[in-house]
Amino acid sequence: MANNPWGPKGGDDGKSGGGSGDGGGKKPGPRNPWVSPDPVDINRARKPRGPSALDELLRKGRGSFGGGGDGNGGGGNINFGDSAKLWKWGILGVVVIWGLFSSIHIVPPEKEGVVTRLGSYSRTVGPGVKLTWPAPIERIRLEDVRAIRTMPIGSPNATDENFVLTRDQSLVDLAYEVRWSVRDPQLFFFQLADPEGTIREVAETSMRATVANFDLVQAIGPGRVDIEAQVQQRMQALLNEYRAGVTIQGIAIRQVDPPSEVDEAFKAVTAAQQQRESAINEARAYEAQVLEGARGQTAAFDKIYEQYKLSPQVTRQRLYYETMERVLSNVDKTIVEPRGVTPYLPLPEVQRRMKAPEATSAPAPAPKGGQ
Repeated sequence: MANNPWGPKGGDDGKSGGGSGDGGGKKPGPRNPWVSPDPVDINRARKPRGPSALDELLRKGRGSFGGGGDGNGGGGNINFGDSAKLWKWGILGVVVIWGLFSSIHIVPPEKEGVVTRLGSYSRTVGPGVKLTWPAPIERIRLEDVRAIRTMPIGSPNATDENFVLTRDQSLVDLAYEVRWSVRDPQLFFFQLADPEGTIREVAETSMRATVANFDLVQAIGPGRVDIEAQVQQRMQALLNEYRAGVTIQGIAIRQVDPPSEVDEAFKAVTAAQQQRESAINEARAYEAQVLEGARGQTAAFDKIYEQYKLSPQVTRQRLYYETMERVLSNVDKTIVEPRGVTPYLPLPEVQRRMKAPEATSAPAPAPKGGQ
């Protein structure tokens, strides 16, 4: 039965053995695989094992933090005092780095910084390297105070019309730009909830109030410069009342057109008005020319009168000769000699004969079109 794999092991039935650990000194035989092993045999088969890889890794980690081993591969006691010191130094380093990065600020030359302490306004700093308390105690917000910003209102597109009413109850489609800059960053950040939206509303209100004082013709043509100046003044006054911290640099009107439905008719009316203005300008130019001629004649007469006062007879005779020369220069003349003799000297005929050869000797103009 010693070689029978299904028989009892160790020469007994596995239920006796006198409590000895080796089965009464006999060598155990093969184990029956169909019978559950005895718990005593399982405990005998167990042997002490060495530390695993995870235990070894943990032991090395504890050693790096000041812990020790017991010499048998097991973990020893950890030196929690040294570990706490390392954590304290690490946290202190992070706090120092954070304080440096959040306390030193470089403000560019074109900007100003608004410093807030716990959310409330503290001060305004200029360009350069500035120091503040670390965040979140103090924070700094930079704003460009030299940049001129442009805000377009209206559009040249016909689908986005911006109608404004004029004094003569006409509608015009206005497209313009507002140029503005930040004057006081403190007021710009804290006084208005929506500064840019406020600027847009103020611009539209000022434009409508200003255009209402101009006729349609003035708004489209000669009144543009006045409209831009008045809108700028109105906007600046309103924004100063709001304490917006903004300066209006200028208004530029890009388009002033009638509604698209009456555009053709309005162009015809505008052309007629331009012709009227042209005729008025020509009449004024002629008026100025005539006035200047009259002033020149008056000045010449005054000079002649001064000479007449000095020598009346000579001046009178000279005026007579000049007048007769001017009157008789273009008429046929007959010279009558005294003592009843009337010789006829055909001076006009002689002059015409003298002019005829000059006209015939002039070269004929070249024919047009190769004829």
